[in-house]
Amino acid sequence: MGYDAMMGKILAFFKKNIVQLGLTFCLGAFVAGTTLFLVRNFPKNGRGGYESPVMPQYSEEFSKLEDERNAQLLAQAEAAENSEQEQDLKPLTYWTYRIRPGDMIGLIAEKYDISQDTLISVNNIRASRLIQPGQYIKIPSEEGILYTVKKDGETPTTIAEKYEVDAVKCAFVNKLDVGSELKAGSSIFVPGAEMDSITLSEINGDLFRKPLHVWYRLTSYFGWRPSPFTGRRSWHGGLDMACPQGTRIYAAMAGRVAETGYNNTYGNYVIINHLNGYKTLYGHMSAIGCAKGQWVDTNTVIGRVGSTGASTGPHLHFTVFKRGKMVNPLALLG
Repeated sequence: MGYDAMMGKILAFFKKNIVQLGLTFCLGAFVAGTTLFLVRNFPKNGRGGYESPVMPQYSEEFSKLEDERNAQLLAQAEAAENSEQEQDLKPLTYWTYRIRPGDMIGLIAEKYDISQDTLISVNNIRASRLIQPGQYIKIPSEEGILYTVKKDGETPTTIAEKYEVDAVKCAFVNKLDVGSELKAGSSIFVPGAEMDSITLSEINGDLFRKPLHVWYRLTSYFGWRPSPFTGRRSWHGGLDMACPQGTRIYAAMAGRVAETGYNNTYGNYVIINHLNGYKTLYGHMSAIGCAKGQWVDTNTVIGRVGSTGASTGPHLHFTVFKRGKMVNPLALLG
């Protein structure tokens, strides 16, 4: 190819791509210039220069404005938090339920998604097994218990602290201030509180175990009955459980033996002290298997069934006392 032909092709190429070549040259020049600027002005190290011990001057007015602004933001945040808390506070309401045949407190509590503690406390139930069809009970809108003020000056705050629950909520549902002083004998609803386990077991009849761990026949119940000796109406303060002579007798609940001995009524007997003001008496034993002062539990054999004292045949007489008064053992035995 001749020189003139080659030069013609080169000129034709430049004419055709002159715009693209110009843009490429400009971009290259810009990148090169920027790189050179950054290299010349990039810090050589990260150390500070000579610093004065005097605080730099600044506008006090600006600082006050910032403090006020921060205080406003904090107040807004607290207000939002309180608003959320107030939304969680709902008034306490009740509705009425009529006991049906076959109902039990546990089943009713499960049906209405509420605790047994709540139903028992709000309705002042002393023995949950003794509820009767046709009886009406109250069901509150939230869980908790009724608390009877023990002394003048108690407040929703001090009561809430006892049960480790929210004092604000406690005051709200009772339409009180957290610091309202209450009089002894008054009652308030404590949301979120629970009954102690011993009291709950007592009311549900699960506090005591049967003192005989084998089959027996109830020959006398708690209450009035014809005397087996005279036929006259007489008071019977316990249960008579007939079974073979020598059958093992166990403590109905853990406790300490208060007394063992013999008298003409109960024959060989044992008395045991328990928690919560309870005592139990076991009578007519053929033999005593424990000693005064001994700690016993529901697996301890305390004696053997017999017919000593005023008895018509081998049986165990079992009595329960609550703070000195006889109570029906059937309401307590699990």
